[in-house]
Amino acid sequence: MTEDDQKQLGKTLWAIADQLRGSMNADDFRDYMLSFLFLRYLSDNYEAAARKELGSDYPDPAAIGNGGKTPLSMWYAANPDDVEQFERQMRRKVHYVIKPEFLWGNIVHLAKTQSDTLLNTLQKGFKYIEEESFESKFQGLFSEINLASDKLGRNYESRNAKLCAVISEIARGMALFSTGSDTLGDAYEYLIGQFAAGSGKKAGEFYTPQQISNILSAIVTLDSQEPKTGPRGSLSSVLDFACGSGSLLLNIRHRMKDAGGNIGKIVGQEYNVTTYNLARMNMLLHGVKDTEFEIFHGDTLKNDWDWLRETNPARKPRFDAVVANPPFSYRWEPGEAMAQDPRFKNHGVAPKSAADFAFLLHGLHYLKDDGVMAIILPHGVLFRGGKEADIRRKLLDDGHIDTVIGLPANLFYSTGIPVCILVLKKCKKPDDVLFINAAEHFTKGKRQNQLSDAHIERIVSTYRNRTEQERYSRRVPMREIIENDYNLNISRYVSTAEAEQEIDLAAVHADLTAIETEIAKAKKRHNAFLEELGLKPLP
Repeated sequence: MTEDDQKQLGKTLWAIADQLRGSMNADDFRDYMLSFLFLRYLSDNYEAAARKELGSDYPDPAAIGNGGKTPLSMWYAANPDDVEQFERQMRRKVHYVIKPEFLWGNIVHLAKTQSDTLLNTLQKGFKYIEEESFESKFQGLFSEINLASDKLGRNYESRNAKLCAVISEIARGMALFSTGSDTLGDAYEYLIGQFAAGSGKKAGEFYTPQQISNILSAIVTLDSQEPKTGPRGSLSSVLDFACGSGSLLLNIRHRMKDAGGNIGKIVGQEYNVTTYNLARMNMLLHGVKDTEFEIFHGDTLKNDWDWLRETNPARKPRFDAVVANPPFSYRWEPGEAMAQDPRFKNHGVAPKSAADFAFLLHGLHYLKDDGVMAIILPHGVLFRGGKEADIRRKLLDDGHIDTVIGLPANLFYSTGIPVCILVLKKCKKPDDVLFINAAEHFTKGKRQNQLSDAHIERIVSTYRNRTEQERYSRRVPMREIIENDYNLNISRYVSTAEAEQEIDLAAVHADLTAIETEIAKAKKRHNAFLEELGLKPLP
């Protein structure tokens, strides 16, 4: 399936969502739409594996007819004594099981025939996937999809009829395309982006624009100590402690796979429960096995994930790469005990008014000594005073800030302010900080500005090679930063202003003298004409 077809599928599904949601707001309908797409993926993947596992014993779909039965349901009915062994094999090969009655094909049949059992079947199917399908428990995976909501209808019949209409239309739209697992993953990402575009400020809770995600993933997948050597061979682990829908983590995984490398463990944390569920679905829908990722629902600032708060240093998790796009200038209540928190004890506690440095220090604490961290933050962290100035000074004195990248304004759905990317390392080699001022390098869009592939590649290659370019990038020695009182305001070191052309006063004087001479000659000729005409010459 071509890239254009993938985008067209996403657009088709978005048009269906926009048409069918009725009085339901986009954020609510998003959860239904994405859940059905997720179920379609699980079903397709499971049935493809079952077909391969059963071989010639797999019933021929053409011979089944239009009775609504799926090949797998036919096999289950004909081979009850073999079901247990079959499901054991499926758990080993695809890591999950779905009963035939909960597969997408059966759900669509119930929808198209206006069956009054559709709603109940969906409820049972969602519960089964949460509690029994996977070796891991995915409790609450569908908790934001209230099938008993009045937004679907005022009684069971009307809710059931609404679901029949929605699922039938989704099935019709997807039937126009050949939908492999990669295609469904791309469609999922496209829909998340479209829902984000309509969510305004709320989009910041779950979506990092793909272009910015591409920059962060490129940075952390380069060799941490020798960036000129290119992509890493592998990352044993990667953490996003404000992971939203998980798109940034998946971007890193895709980049590593495309480069022939791999990732051992993908770890994310998310505070918003709706977004947490989106992230878990997103991982599974992109083929990440439940044993290959861990997404935790909890408060990063309170560090309430026991696994991360492990007090035994020998067991404390550390990560090759840490990435994050946390909420900007988030107000928090640190309390006095935070001063002794291992994450903040060495550098200080961020002020109540802005938790930006609290998020940064959380990630840095869990970074390996040879790891790389890239975090998106507002520009205020570069120059604000008070406690933030003290934290910034300590980070610079300890040699943790490697690169500061200034991005254009209006790249996010959630805010129009320009932001920066800070790249941090615990053991960086150069005694300078690379500044990249990309604030004026973008393509203007209708709602948001865009970074082209060329813009992104320039940022990444400049970081990789630490090159200096006039009015774009510069390696600033630490002594100069210290002289500027540890202020990291990008324009202080890399100004994009055009230098005024120097004026050659001698040349200007010569030009004026020549002009005056020409004026005198012209006046003399003019007066000669006036005298011939008997008129008074000019003085």
